[in-house]
Amino acid sequence: MPKARYKQVVDTFAADIRSGSLRPGARLPTHRKLAAAHGLALATASRVYAELEAMGLVSGETGRGTFVRDSALPPGLGIDQQAVDGDTVDLNFNTPSLPGQAELLRGALRKLAASGDLDALLRYQPHGGRPHERDTMARHLASRGLEVDGSRVLIVDGAQHGLAATAIALLKPGDVMAADAQTYPGMKVLADSLGLEMAPLPADGEGPDLEALDKLCMRRRVRALYAQPTLHNPLGWVMSIARRKALVALARRHDLLLVEDAPYAFLETHAPPPLAALAPERTVHVSGFSKSVATGLRVGLVAAPHPWIAAIERAIRATTWNTPGVMTAMVCNWIEDGTVTRLEGAKRRDAIARQTLAAEVLHGLPSVGHPASYFLWLPLAEGVRADLVAADLLAQRISVSTAAPFTVAAHVPHAIRLALGSVDPETLRRALATVRLVVEDHACR
Repeated sequence: MPKARYKQVVDTFAADIRSGSLRPGARLPTHRKLAAAHGLALATASRVYAELEAMGLVSGETGRGTFVRDSALPPGLGIDQQAVDGDTVDLNFNTPSLPGQAELLRGALRKLAASGDLDALLRYQPHGGRPHERDTMARHLASRGLEVDGSRVLIVDGAQHGLAATAIALLKPGDVMAADAQTYPGMKVLADSLGLEMAPLPADGEGPDLEALDKLCMRRRVRALYAQPTLHNPLGWVMSIARRKALVALARRHDLLLVEDAPYAFLETHAPPPLAALAPERTVHVSGFSKSVATGLRVGLVAAPHPWIAAIERAIRATTWNTPGVMTAMVCNWIEDGTVTRLEGAKRRDAIARQTLAAEVLHGLPSVGHPASYFLWLPLAEGVRADLVAADLLAQRISVSTAAPFTVAAHVPHAIRLALGSVDPETLRRALATVRLVVEDHACR
């Protein structure tokens, strides 16, 4: 049976792209021009580009057109953790670590081995954590401005699991969740997996546009808002107390569930109170110890209103049953003896040093960030394509993320996000110097 005509057009474009006849970054004809050139209906021409995009060969940009994607760039870069070989500098994922942390682990394991509670750690744990450990997590939150009883705290397998358990328990497929137009990719993946619709909100340098959120809620039935009020990833803002109070008032008016994600909040020493402290009746506060302690310790916490605890606990049971007892006990011991507080202070100083280094090396390039964060957002000049910049850097053994994984909106800005916390400072300096050269080279083309 002969192929449908549009399939032949798809195959021709795919062959030209893979052979290099159509180079990365090349702008393809508009949908109307494509339809006219090949005698297709406009809807069929759109289907051609949709199939090419699904194949990872092109990217469509609202208001700009359709462009050939650089196939050297892995499709999941920035969302899926790519295997980075020993010769590639990872500026994509943050795994902040400090010298001596391995010795801390040895000491913690020795302490556990000498304790009389080992048998308990080998058995199933309560789904939300043992009561005394939940109390420890509550004291940890109190030191960060959130006063909650241990009965309102659940222990999870890292912040990502906390977000998943919250969404499974409190949301259903088809629910609309508002979020910043650029936001944490893990929340995007989770929403897609659970059939949630993420509605993008424009933002300024301090947080989401609340007028836009108000209009969205009047136009549509919005169930929840996903927010990172303290040290937003990837844009680094810290929402002011006035903005937080206005957000809470709006959430109460529209009966919004607030999902507050705070994995990097420890890096800001003068943050206003968490949303969960301002609106305890409608906020689920999620955090973890991956960034403040170590990424391999998959321990996190969820603080929620009492009426929602049982549902989130059931979601924990359905997903992982419980957090591994050994890791939970170790983290709780580190909270109690002050190790977590000391590590947080040391990592704040480390992040500030890395931001200072980045400001020095990248001086003159536009950037968006926070002076004590482990990441930096680089908007690119007009006409510079982020996928081509990222592909050139990958060819030079430097892995960065484009804006695509972070973007909820239809329009994806041309920017790259740099993770500063995964390599030693001298390697970081050399890699950033290369980033600067590549970005400037593309701006001059």
